[in-house]
Amino acid sequence: MKKAFLILEDGTVFTGTSIGSDREVISEIVFNTSMTGYLEVLTDPSYAGQAVTMTYPLIGNYGICYEDMESERPWPDGFIVRELSRLPSNFRSADTIQNFLSKYDIPGIAGIDTRALTKILREKGTMNGMITTKEYTDISQIIPKLKAYTTGKVVEKVTCREKYVLEGDGPKVALLDLGAKRKIARSLNQRGCQVTVYPALTTAEEIIADKPDGIMLSNGPGDPKECASIIEEIRKLYETDIPIFAICLGHQLMALAAGADTYKMKYGHRGGNHPVKDLTTGRVYISSQNHGYVVDTERLDPKVAVPAFRNVNDGTNEGLAYTGKNIFTVQFHPEACPGPQDSGYLFDRFMKMMEVTQNA
Repeated sequence: MKKAFLILEDGTVFTGTSIGSDREVISEIVFNTSMTGYLEVLTDPSYAGQAVTMTYPLIGNYGICYEDMESERPWPDGFIVRELSRLPSNFRSADTIQNFLSKYDIPGIAGIDTRALTKILREKGTMNGMITTKEYTDISQIIPKLKAYTTGKVVEKVTCREKYVLEGDGPKVALLDLGAKRKIARSLNQRGCQVTVYPALTTAEEIIADKPDGIMLSNGPGDPKECASIIEEIRKLYETDIPIFAICLGHQLMALAAGADTYKMKYGHRGGNHPVKDLTTGRVYISSQNHGYVVDTERLDPKVAVPAFRNVNDGTNEGLAYTGKNIFTVQFHPEACPGPQDSGYLFDRFMKMMEVTQNA
């Protein structure tokens, strides 16, 4: 087994073994606390531009089930685990993680202390790093390259290339694909919706011209402020009376389109165990999350929107209800892949919102 190294921009070096591709990669290093669902994590487009550390110590024990993929391919730049199970035990398994990573040319590292790595990221904040099989004698030479890395405009990389339709006999929903997971469209389609999925750079005029009963803004990767042209189109959608439901990146972009602000979190929320409180009912839900940016409610005009959900752990914003508009948005993932299905009712709320608008 080939030796591999994870080098962080603060100079910390972890030594392990190479898994998947052995090419060298620089990326933003983040961690996910999910105990299961590693395939859904790997195929979530929101991880484009990042290398994912799984905090659960054993990864790969149930193999790869291709029908569980959330997109057509994995998106992270790298994969970091404590122990890789090389002999999966699952009647549905069609492959191993090792082969899966190699097939898609994704480098990884196994055998490092992921708990120690996670503590560093929690204490110092998310930072960039390099996964490499090359042993550097002087890492000071590569630290500037690590610090210079940015994820850039990754939404354009992960979105669909052309629009497509999931047929249904219910309301017509326009889903703007900012890096959407498959389960979002399926959650709507299973409720009878005819879902038309649009590439991220689609104009508002094209979406409106198709006369949807509702609009869904999906999850996606990167800094929301990098999506300047998309924000301009979402502002036009905001001005309509069409019901809109947005999650994750879509939630942040709607906030920016309405004049609010976002900021980067110290290390973000990534996992399937994040408690969020519905500020209307007082009920707490366990949610699936994957984000490194958050809406700044300190600069939120209540005439535009008010907080609807709050993170129980750190008090950050988890959702907004827009004043005088048929718009609500959440930071977490109600489609829950992977993760608990506590908040799936939000799709039903969206269905009712479209029904009321249609009958008005």
